[in-house]
Amino acid sequence: MDTLETRELKYFLAVAEELHFGRAAERLGMAQPPLSRAIQQLERRLGVRLLERNRRGVTLTGAGEVLLHEGRAALDATIAAARRTRRAGGTDRPGSPRNRLVLAVKAAASHELLHKLLDAYAAEPDAAEIEVLPSGTCEQEEMLRDGRADVALMHTPYNSLAGFDSEELLTEGQIAILPAGHPLAAHKTLSLADISDLSDLPLARWPRHGTYPPGPGPEIHDQTQLAQLIALGRTMAVFPESARAWLWAEHTAVPLTDARPIVTHIAWPPHSRSLALAGLIRTAARL
Repeated sequence: MDTLETRELKYFLAVAEELHFGRAAERLGMAQPPLSRAIQQLERRLGVRLLERNRRGVTLTGAGEVLLHEGRAALDATIAAARRTRRAGGTDRPGSPRNRLVLAVKAAASHELLHKLLDAYAAEPDAAEIEVLPSGTCEQEEMLRDGRADVALMHTPYNSLAGFDSEELLTEGQIAILPAGHPLAAHKTLSLADISDLSDLPLARWPRHGTYPPGPGPEIHDQTQLAQLIALGRTMAVFPESARAWLWAEHTAVPLTDARPIVTHIAWPPHSRSLALAGLIRTAARL
């Protein structure tokens, strides 16, 4: 068989990601025995073993690794198709217009650029309504892939543009955002070495693909939380230069002399045939 059902993919991905049938069944809201039977049936249909089961747990075979990677992309694509189709028909939200685009942006980044883009596009004839969807670090990629967004402002080297079409919009330096009373806040410039491993000011940690990187700094969920913790002298952060737009009086921004430049791109799925999206991309390219 060369076809897969979305139900089969959901079942397999849950087991492959949890590596435990019990946890996968709980995540799916079903009993474990029918989940085990469904995976066995899938293996028989494909003619390959996807999982190795033993007393120590569950591991993926080489074929299972392939299906984990390909299956995630395939399931995202089907979910994205459904979400964008409903959005295009105005049925995803009561009272929402049919001519609407969802733009994913990293919270606090590219503030001035975003204002210019929205104002310029709103002046275009037949402009669609733009819903701005703030996100955390790296979430724009996932939002584009699973259809929660139609287009995104992405920032390399932090975001990956793999699999998307994109247009470069802005290049800028990076700044360290510090509590105003901290000794380093008095410096005109800093290096990355200056701000690394500060025991009194650990670097804030944002989730990447659902997990937090290791480190002593606080786990940050949104921009407001980050701003407050910096003002209280509990953490610091590194952001593009344009983040100065949201700083509080209790913050100080110091340029980083050796940090890689941040390049802001507008990115979208390559298969899109949306006329509204094409108009937004043309507007962005003219900025």
